Amino acid sequence: MAVYDTEIHTGGGGWQQDQPLSLSIANRGDVVPADGRPSTGTTVTWSGDEGKGSVTFFDDGTRFEGTAQFPNEGPVGYRGQVQD
Repeated sequence: MAVYDTEIHTGGGGWQQDQPLSLSIANRGDVVPADGRPSTGTTVTWSGDEGKGSVTFFDDGTRFEGTAQFPNEGPVGYRGQVQD
């Protein structure tokens, strides 16, 4: 599992701190290793009641960039940096 500090970017608000993102894919351990991070170029997409998003990982999985949309909100830029 990998945990990232995240930020969202709204139209006029610039980058703002958001909730940490914990990333774990149980049945495909090579995508997100239990004790590591996704490799560079890995893209993860999700959709559910709590929102949807798509992010791509860079720099050996230490950071990601993409977009997200949360309930009753428009789409925003979404980025994160792995927690130390």
